[in-house]
Amino acid sequence: MRKKIVAGNWKMNTSIAEGVELAKGIVAKVNEISKGVSLIVAPPFTHLTSVAEVLKDSPVALSAQNCADQPKGAFTGEVAASMLKDAGCTYTILGHSERRQYYGENSEKLVRKMALAFENGLKVIFCVGEKLEERNEGRHFDVVASQISEVLFGLTPKQMAHVIIAYEPVWAIGTGVTATSEQAQEIHAFIRKTLAAHFGDDVADNTTILYGGSCKPSNAKELFACPDIDGGLIGGASLKVDDFIGIAQSF
Repeated sequence: MRKKIVAGNWKMNTSIAEGVELAKGIVAKVNEISKGVSLIVAPPFTHLTSVAEVLKDSPVALSAQNCADQPKGAFTGEVAASMLKDAGCTYTILGHSERRQYYGENSEKLVRKMALAFENGLKVIFCVGEKLEERNEGRHFDVVASQISEVLFGLTPKQMAHVIIAYEPVWAIGTGVTATSEQAQEIHAFIRKTLAAHFGDDVADNTTILYGGSCKPSNAKELFACPDIDGGLIGGASLKVDDFIGIAQSF
């Protein structure tokens, strides 16, 4: 049975005090969602230890939004996977479209990040997805297949058990535009088929795949009803307790 997960990516938002209050609000309402649904929050790096204290003894897991592709050393401004683990993280997000688009992250770098995350006992939320022009040109399946094969196909089935995939149609992130449930289901099914062709049905059937494009309480129920959509990686709506919990209640 695949895990149902709703993860909140706070991106570069909130002060530490605001982040702590947001985390407290989520913890206070976590009992209002089904026991079969897990929550993850990903605050900015500066908030991690403070939010970790709030989440302690709760079922809500802590994620970082990224990690360095080097273990330690003279890399000003970077944050190592070991530091994230030390700060209380269970997960890190890797390959988010904003990291790919604005900071030039490629598959080679993501392979190194993935290895360091595993070495330090972190699970990974790995993001894939196509840009608008790639979808319009009919290349969205090829783009997503390449992103998966170049980074994940070097993993073992045991490592894949610690990977969540998040499909983000880049054209729907922060735009208010959402892929239709049919579009989302089609590519989620394609991702699972791609995993099955390489790893086998067992890995494919047990990998949680999240939808990550402008998901909100008003459309989450329809999306989550799709057989291959196992939850959401939530951006803007994760900054409001009621919206985030409302999305999790959509299962």
